[in-house]
Amino acid sequence: MPSTAVLLDIDGTLVDSNFLHVEAWAHAFVDLGLSVPSWQIQRSIGADSTELLGRLIGDQTEEVQTRAKELHSTHYDELVPRLELLPGARELITDLHDRGVRIVLATSAPADELQALLKLLDIEDETYAVTSSEDVEKAKPEPDIISVALQKGGIDADHAIMIGDSTWDITAAGKAGVRAIGLLSGGTGEDDLMQAGAIAVYDGADDLRLHLADSALTGLFAQ
Repeated sequence: MPSTAVLLDIDGTLVDSNFLHVEAWAHAFVDLGLSVPSWQIQRSIGADSTELLGRLIGDQTEEVQTRAKELHSTHYDELVPRLELLPGARELITDLHDRGVRIVLATSAPADELQALLKLLDIEDETYAVTSSEDVEKAKPEPDIISVALQKGGIDADHAIMIGDSTWDITAAGKAGVRAIGLLSGGTGEDDLMQAGAIAVYDGADDLRLHLADSALTGLFAQ
């Protein structure tokens, strides 16, 4: 059987960080005197920051948008101590690794954020490869980070499945020819994930673990 891999998003999929990002962006916009509803911010979390800002404050100057990114980083750094693993996240990775699947963390998080996430996850021994913002110029929903994850994992698209929590994850995977499973743990609804192309949706990592034996992931397991 050829090698297989699971490509995993981190924010909102393994770590409960999405709403901290919402909070950080909300503070950034307030600092700039801008009014952006939190629900609109949440729907853009997981997308490339340029895409996010284009959707939320696209009518503002490039200078204002650049400053918003800086302020978001500052506010998010202050919230890092509140990061927590999502239920079942580490156990799901262990289960997959023990079944012979390569674990590739497919994220475009910047280096400083990524280090905090990896420290919390503590899965170095189980992880085959990790991507970051340094690997691509365009993040999700573009497929670049998924393509890099496949390359780093030494896997073709037919022998991989993406697990993510946002429509951006699902869309990016689809563009790269990779099947994707959606999780509700990031705050995006089931209908949105399915419409984006998810082959199945589960509440979170713990729910997926409970249904592992009858999920699409079984096709990746070593026989």
